[in-house]
Amino acid sequence: MAMAKETTIRQLRCFVALAEAGSFSRGAERLRVTQPALSYNVSKLEEHLSTVLVERGSGGIILTPEGRSALKHAIEILDAFAALDGLSRRFETGQPSEIRLGASPTLGPYVLPEVVQELHTRFPAMRVYIREAAPSVLLEGLLSGAHDGIIAQLPLRSDRIEVERLFREPLRLTMSRGHPLASQGKISDADLAGVQVLSLSSAFTLHGQIAALCDEVGAILMSDYEGTSLDALRHMTAIDMGVTFLPELYLQYNNVAFGDDILVRRFRGERLTRSIGLAWRKSSAGNPIYTQIADIIRQVVLTRFAGKVVVEGARGDAGAD
Repeated sequence: MAMAKETTIRQLRCFVALAEAGSFSRGAERLRVTQPALSYNVSKLEEHLSTVLVERGSGGIILTPEGRSALKHAIEILDAFAALDGLSRRFETGQPSEIRLGASPTLGPYVLPEVVQELHTRFPAMRVYIREAAPSVLLEGLLSGAHDGIIAQLPLRSDRIEVERLFREPLRLTMSRGHPLASQGKISDADLAGVQVLSLSSAFTLHGQIAALCDEVGAILMSDYEGTSLDALRHMTAIDMGVTFLPELYLQYNNVAFGDDILVRRFRGERLTRSIGLAWRKSSAGNPIYTQIADIIRQVVLTRFAGKVVVEGARGDAGAD
């Protein structure tokens, strides 16, 4: 007997979340449902398709050949369904009735309050929801539909998203006032050889950038401590656990450049930077709203941090640096 449409969509969502997460626990967490509910919906989908989609084991799940084929079609169906739903909202109001944005905690506090305020001014009927998470988690949430758009450091790797670059900001070398390099006004690559460097966890794109830099200059990336926030890195630097690199917006927002707990030094002039972008699914029906959000973010950054960042505006599929 044919199942109801909503039940089918729910089953497809559960199956895609399970396949992308690799286990029932992580899949259930992603959808914010119980594991039994996730398992039930996947089992009902297998029953409806008369095939086994996943091999279940204690270490997680493995897609069967039939499961791999079904996953491709399930993603296409969900993308099309999301596009249709978005199109319906636009027909009714001329704009989305709500938008769910994800942002990296290394960015959100410094730009989003004014961005949200401007969105409320321009689109008073649109509700704006914000959730902060590490870039890797944000991308998963975007692909699964938990977010409509995300603001994060580039690159973001997926052929299912469209990215619009927003701005580029310098990364500044910071250290305690008692660090051996503190007496030097200019610090070269060679000066960092053998120096201990603190970083955020590997869930953040910034971690990979700093790790690559450490390999290049011969610095030591500390593996026994990884920060969970820029504030944590600043405090650990202040007590001389190592040096680190902090983004310009963070330093300007917190007036750290003139603080008394750490020293801020330029490194490689303005050439050591990170790029920030706004990403959304290619299948989204409301693309115009995302370009408008991108323009708002650029304007906020230009107004608040004039001369400190470089605004960018080129669009690309995966935002590769």
